[in-house]
Amino acid sequence: MEYVIEMLNIRKEFGTFVANDNITLQLKKGEIHALLGENGAGKSTLMNVLFGLYQPEGGEIRVRGEKVDITDPNVANDLGIGMVHQHFMLVENFSVTENIILGSEPTKYGVTNKKDAAKKVQALSEQYGLNVDPYAIIEDISVGMQQRVEILKTLYRGAEILIFDEPTASLTPQEITELIQIMKRLIAEGKSIILITHKLKEIMDVSDRVTVIRKGQGIGTVITSETNPQELASLMVGRQVEFKTVKSPASPKENILSVKDLVVDDYRG
Repeated sequence: MEYVIEMLNIRKEFGTFVANDNITLQLKKGEIHALLGENGAGKSTLMNVLFGLYQPEGGEIRVRGEKVDITDPNVANDLGIGMVHQHFMLVENFSVTENIILGSEPTKYGVTNKKDAAKKVQALSEQYGLNVDPYAIIEDISVGMQQRVEILKTLYRGAEILIFDEPTASLTPQEITELIQIMKRLIAEGKSIILITHKLKEIMDVSDRVTVIRKGQGIGTVITSETNPQELASLMVGRQVEFKTVKSPASPKENILSVKDLVVDDYRG
């Protein structure tokens, strides 16, 4: 079976601390592959290796079957890999288009051609159902819309493989629903997605497969339709997890606080 991404036995160290201990992750074309783990398990570190922000101490990366050396994010972009970071990397007083083209500005007669860039941004926004105004200023739009701008940044650079790092962390429930629909639209358009998360409901709702890592080590990969939140939680933390807490009924005893003849006289009258 051919994979669009293969991260084989990746090891990443920070001094004496091993953040990723020989982890393997394989992404199929056209799937949403969840990367599950507790906070601090090493999920973002592994994806920062794939995006070229970190260099691994061991292992290898293959893109569409070819071994590659991703030395920085520009190399990742050239390979069709884009990353939507948990903390957005946007200039707040720039427009949507200015943020999207930053670093890869199209020019015409030696001058940045914002008009043509805005047209391309508009076309991409319509193609993927993002509904982003290319002329809006970042500080004037919602958090959910700013995330769509980050998605457009990757698509503008030709990304076929998108990494979403905890994408729902700062979204409202409605924005989360809309994001899930956007991800499904991206898959329908031929993209492949790695979703970093620790939220089990989102994994069950949107992913095809799940790779679990715990304390920097790969625990395994399961097919989402063949698992359940209970099993995923146990794999994530290494023990049985109880989702329901059984509590005995309250049995009030003596008063622990008593207030009598209280008077408040202040500016409220």
